[in-house]
Amino acid sequence: MNTLLTGATGFVGKCLAEVLDQQEAYLLTCAVRWIGGTQCGREVEISGIDADTDWTTALIDQQVVIHAAARAHIMKDEVSDPLSEYRKVNVEGTLNLARQAVEAGVRRFIYISSIKVNGEWTPQGEPFTAEDTPAPEDHYGISKLEAEQGLQELAAETGMEVVIIRPPLVYGPGVKGNFASMMKLVGRELPLPLGAVQNSRSLVALDNLVDFVITCISHPAAANQVFLVSDGEDLSTTELLRAIARAMGRRSRLIPVPARVFLFGASLLGKSAVAKRLLGSLQVDISKNRDILGWHPPISVAKGMARAVGHPVG
Repeated sequence: MNTLLTGATGFVGKCLAEVLDQQEAYLLTCAVRWIGGTQCGREVEISGIDADTDWTTALIDQQVVIHAAARAHIMKDEVSDPLSEYRKVNVEGTLNLARQAVEAGVRRFIYISSIKVNGEWTPQGEPFTAEDTPAPEDHYGISKLEAEQGLQELAAETGMEVVIIRPPLVYGPGVKGNFASMMKLVGRELPLPLGAVQNSRSLVALDNLVDFVITCISHPAAANQVFLVSDGEDLSTTELLRAIARAMGRRSRLIPVPARVFLFGASLLGKSAVAKRLLGSLQVDISKNRDILGWHPPISVAKGMARAVGHPVG
């Protein structure tokens, strides 16, 4: 199946490209900023993604587009109008690609969105579902929702199938950001005041996300659906840190500080936002994936953590 992948040099896209390129069922084309940027067998140079990008060459004979490229979430965005900058790539760039995909005869468009479309937090035990009313709280989440809405309108108008996938935090080999910071702290065996956190967080291992995306390429029931995806094993922050320590072969030195005390101390240091992320819950319900697609996460959290820290998973 002829498949175009954008974002092939990114954290998710790189793994997707490696897996798809090894499977005879797919003839993969990677859209890249410069030729030679991936291990993909066929590359097409795309200098940038916005409302004016010409995708003609990249879309020749393609049956499926997997759009993983995006202006990524930035914790401290210093541009004067962040929402406008997100929209240029995540909304205008996405819909420009999708419209050209329709004209080129693409059958299915898979969009890697974000759980931030649903929101930032869930009450413990009340996970987000794919049918919930979206409630993004930041510019990145808003731009992703607007792209989703535009794609769904285009699907209704043209008949091109659209599949929307909203992952939570993705971890795996080469992970950066907050997860990488946690691994560094655990690796140093520093004492951390996070031994009594009783929240619940859904994560998704990179291998599980890639497997789910590939399932959505050809499964007929995936057409015009929105899916949330996770490992199916929710963890508290305490459990997460312990899982990372086990995978690294390190001791987890976690001090059981009450949540209210931790939050108070963090507020004195101007770190309330960080504390809330560590203490809050964000759960997703993936029963739809099982019911509609028969999909189950192929690897466990333990194996995902081992892959993330560079240990063999057996």
